[in-house]
Amino acid sequence: MGRKKDDTIWPVMKPDDVWREQLTDEQFYVTRQAGTERAFTGPNWDAKDDGVYHCICCHEPLFDAATKYDSGTGWPSFYAAVKEGAVTERADNTLFMRRTEVVCSSCGAHLGHVFPDGPAPTGLRFCMNGHALDFRKADDTDDN
Repeated sequence: MGRKKDDTIWPVMKPDDVWREQLTDEQFYVTRQAGTERAFTGPNWDAKDDGVYHCICCHEPLFDAATKYDSGTGWPSFYAAVKEGAVTERADNTLFMRRTEVVCSSCGAHLGHVFPDGPAPTGLRFCMNGHALDFRKADDTDDN
């Protein structure tokens, strides 16, 4: 199961066979097929280290750990993206629900969904899949 491919042109685009070589099966399912990992099973859902969460596909920075909080959902949750334009929001009407999907603005990777029930200052809950994110600690000097 996954979303139908659309005609969006992203700055980083690769054929599915290249993404499959780069990603684990779970990462491919989540990011390229709009899947969802089970709650409390993905990486970093309960991490508290300082650093930045990057897209697992294209390595663009997406969320700063300073905006991460425990939403109780079992997925990494943030109240803001690392910068304006880092993520793109799109209507998601699958599964007989109206939600707002969040994708990487660089490669279109499915990250999760955003909900209007988060904490101040934004009131948003970016509920992301851990398999879509690559966490880099603040003391990690490797920029790649």
